[in-house]
Amino acid sequence: MNDMQNDMKKDVKQSVEKDVKQPNPTSEAVENASCADENSENTQEEVSIAEKLAEINDKYLRLVAEFDNFRKRMAREKLDILLTAGENVISGLLPVVDDFERAQEAMQPTNADNAVKEGVNLIYDKLIAYLQSQGLQRIEAKGLALDTDLHEAVGKMPVADGGLRGKIVEIIQNGYTLNGKVIRFAKVIVGD
Repeated sequence: MNDMQNDMKKDVKQSVEKDVKQPNPTSEAVENASCADENSENTQEEVSIAEKLAEINDKYLRLVAEFDNFRKRMAREKLDILLTAGENVISGLLPVVDDFERAQEAMQPTNADNAVKEGVNLIYDKLIAYLQSQGLQRIEAKGLALDTDLHEAVGKMPVADGGLRGKIVEIIQNGYTLNGKVIRFAKVIVGD
């Protein structure tokens, strides 16, 4: 009987070892499925992280571009301010320049003292030299075609010469630009 019991024990032992060596297919499928779920979760997490990273990178690039545009715009505005900082002061001095020019014209036909003429001319020249050093330029007009970006036509005058039709024949008030920007249009009369 002992032999039989030993044989039975051996059979049971062998069958248990067989079971251990060859796992149950359903338990193996469950394990594989859980691994696949974990892999798909990992893949979804990786995709989600990649999307977030791309979104953050896009926001960063947009912010850098926006800051660069802001910096350039501020530099441009600062330059514009520097170029036209004295515009109000210079515009206020233009009537004084006009008065000087009228005074010079009025003194020409008279027998005024030469020293007075020279003094007025000297002051006028100094004022104009300073204003030009600040970027003021007179707008040329006489004999040119009317340019509405620079000239303001205040009247028409009949002309005998056909070549002067549509051209400026007389300047009522000089126009000026400050660093390329028109601060006062030239008031002119156009030939008709």
